[in-house]
Amino acid sequence: MEEHFHQHISRQFNQELESLRQDVMTMGGLAEQMVLDAVQALIEGQSAVAEQVIENDHEVNQLEKQIDQQCIQILARRQPTASDLRLVMAIIKTVNDLERVGDEAEQIAKMVVRLLSQDRPRSNYREIEVMGGHVRAMIRDALDGFARMETEVAVNLKRQDEKVDAEYEAILRQYYSYLVEEPRNTSRILDSIWIARSLERIGDHAKNIGEYIVYMVEGKDIRRASAEEIEQSISHN
Repeated sequence: MEEHFHQHISRQFNQELESLRQDVMTMGGLAEQMVLDAVQALIEGQSAVAEQVIENDHEVNQLEKQIDQQCIQILARRQPTASDLRLVMAIIKTVNDLERVGDEAEQIAKMVVRLLSQDRPRSNYREIEVMGGHVRAMIRDALDGFARMETEVAVNLKRQDEKVDAEYEAILRQYYSYLVEEPRNTSRILDSIWIARSLERIGDHAKNIGEYIVYMVEGKDIRRASAEEIEQSISHN
């Protein structure tokens, strides 16, 4: 991203863009931590950690508002064009997805608080623990790709998202069988399904950030493209 900044004559503009980048990384780091904590709260039976995740969503929301305001000011004062305009628009889209990651983590935490008030064998959540680790890695990869402006990360995120989708489908099949076998635990099983659904959505948001990186760097819209199509598109530059 530094090379991108160097093309500006205005040092102040460079500083504004760097400030935006840092704020996005801060917001992303907090959202990633919320996902980790929400899943760990379930696995380790820590209600207090889940409650903290719920509290942290307010901070994520505030960061989104702050970054949006910075972007609006840049658009109004600098009237950026070409790659600079794409950068600002990609940041606006990225923070929107990060805010939704925070929302999903908050929802997971709320369900965790409810689940921890019920008896359950730890083994029931092994699949959720694995899936949670995968989506958290996707967020981390998306943020690294954003910081480095690496379009290749979009291919990796697309493929990771396909694996997460497959994991989600497997969890659905397994948990639906639990509904038949354990009708007395219907509420707990349904909450567990909703947790898996939130994790699947978090994977979608991480994948979206990869798409914004390609748009930011190359001006290409790769939404709904396959991993192979994305790889071919970015390799032609």
